[in-house]
This record gives sequence, structure tokens and C-alpha cells, in this order.
Amino acid sequence: MLRFDLQFFSGEKTEKATPQKRRDARKKGQVAKSPEVSSALTLLLSFSFLLIGGKNLVAGCFNIFIHCFQDYLRWDVTIKNTQVLYKELLIESAQLIAPFFAIVVAAGLIANFAQVGFMINPEGLKMKFSKINPLQGAKNIFSFRTVVELIKSILKISVTSTVVFLIIWNQRGQLVSLGEKNIWDTASFIGSLILQIGVSASGCLIVLAAADYFYQKFEYEKKLRMSKQEIKEEFKKMEGDPHIKGKRKAKQRELAMKRMMQEVPKADVVITNPTHFAVAIRYDINTMDAPLVIAKGQDHVALKIKEIAKQNKIMTVENRPLARALFASVEIGETIPEELFNAVGEILAYVYYQEGRYKGMMT
Repeated sequence: MLRFDLQFFSGEKTEKATPQKRRDARKKGQVAKSPEVSSALTLLLSFSFLLIGGKNLVAGCFNIFIHCFQDYLRWDVTIKNTQVLYKELLIESAQLIAPFFAIVVAAGLIANFAQVGFMINPEGLKMKFSKINPLQGAKNIFSFRTVVELIKSILKISVTSTVVFLIIWNQRGQLVSLGEKNIWDTASFIGSLILQIGVSASGCLIVLAAADYFYQKFEYEKKLRMSKQEIKEEFKKMEGDPHIKGKRKAKQRELAMKRMMQEVPKADVVITNPTHFAVAIRYDINTMDAPLVIAKGQDHVALKIKEIAKQNKIMTVENRPLARALFASVEIGETIPEELFNAVGEILAYVYYQEGRYKGMMT
């Protein structure tokens, strides 16, 4: 008990962040995000694309060279021919490069959306002089975060270097014999080796990026932690905020209205004013001591109740004095008062008679 009190008054941040604080942090652009995920995924998809479609890319480049040496060199040097040549080369080059750029853009979007979802952060565009503060910069250089980033960089360099070394070491025999091969075979082998190195290294970076993301998420959650006092103050602030109160009451009214409308199809009869009031009555002799008001409304709500009653073939009976009396004196979920028993009983008897069914009525 003493320990709890000490924690409470000392402001120790031991509690998870509230939804409100998470929303505020997100508005400021503070989210759990690792830049390593985006770069690693982009690298992996780029090399994978080259591994799958690299031959088509090389073939396209050769076609451009062939057209240049066989066709374009024979053209006369004129302004019109230069414009046509530039246009054709631009289109052919764009067709070759467009899929690669599309992969890069898609990888960046997927990586960011997977981490933080859809988010537009105008706060990030604002000028903050604290970012160019030399004292703050010096403080950041010797911070714990800088040490973590240094360890990450050393780990990435070590892992990628090891992967590159092992792949090259396994192909050392082929590399030594390159001098005996023709130019095309040499280029094909080197290109294949580069792609193998790229895919393997980026695959390892994906694993490191995933680990970094979970670390960033842990640090983010740790940074957002709140003390019990902060939670209490936030709760008081939200309770006293008229906007929050209004939204809460509006939501409560909406839910109550929805529940009430769901009860209307269970009614035996709807008593109306006929236009201004509507009261839905339900009575079951086996389970109820008296008829129950399960829904009531005025003006627009009354019209909605009558509409639902019509859709569910529930009889509507016009009785202006009774409708006004029930609306004014009986709340939803309450039984009708004793002085209205006879009036309601007569209407229920009439409804049962019209529908060809009978329920024992109260006396």
C-alpha cells in the first residue's frame, strides 16, 4: 500500500498510454516506425525484380542500341529529326525503367503503411528551431539513441559483409576462370553474381529491419507511458471538456435510439397522437404483470416508430389523450400506471380481436 502511494505521488510512469494520448501523439507524427523496414524492403523487391525481369531489361537496352546504330545514325541532322529521336528514345527508356520505379515506390508505400497506416502529418512541415540548436545537437550525439544507431550500423555492415564474402568465396573458382570466357558469358556471370549478392544481403536486412521495428515499438510504448496522476488529470480534463461531453451524450442518445427502434417490432400495438406522439406497448400475460412501454417518441421519432410498425405489420391505434398521457408519464422500459390500465386494456383487446388472437386481459 505504501509503495503504491509513493508511486502515485512520485509520478512514476508505469501505466500504458490512454487512447487519447495515443491520438495526440499520432497527430504530432509520433509513431512506432523503423526507416530500416522501408529501405530493406525496397532493396529486396528491387533486386527480386531484376532477378525475374533482368533479361527483358537487358534485351530492351540492346534493342535501343540496335535502333541507334542501324537506324538513327542514318538520319539527317535536323531539328525535326532530333525532336523525333529524343521523343522515341525517351519513350523507350521510360517503358524499360517504369516497372522498376513502380516497384520502388510500391515498396516504400507498403513499408510505411504496414507500420503506421494512412497518416498525413502537417506537424512535420512546421519549422522547428530546436532542430538547429547546436546544444541540442551535441546532446543528441552523446545520447543512448546514438549508441543504439551505431550498434545497428555496425551490425548491418557486419552481416552484409559476411554474406557478400561467403557468396564470392563460393564462386571463387568461376571468378578465377573469367579470363578464359568471352565477354557475354563474363557479363552474364557477373550480373548473376551481383543479383545473388543483392537478394541475399537484402533478405538479411529484412530480418534486421523487423527486429529494429519491434525495438522502435518497444521504445515508443515506453515513451508514451503515463503516471497514475497523468491518467487522472486527463480523465478530469476530458470529463470537463464540453466538446467531449457533447460527443459522448450524442453517442449515448444514438445508441439508446437504436436499441429502442430494435424493440419496436416486438410491440403488440402502437398508440399515436396521430402525428406528434407514438408509444409502442408490449404485453405478455405469462411473463408480465402489466403492459410495458418499449418505445416512445415525438415528431420525427414518432414517424420512425410508426414506419417500423408498418413494416412489421404492427397495428397502429389513434388515441390522442392516451398517447399524450403515456408519453408524459411513462419512461421506456416501465409498466403503465394503474390509472391507465383500463384504457390500454381496451386497446389491446381490440387489437387481439382484430388479429384473431386472444390473451387474457388484466382486470
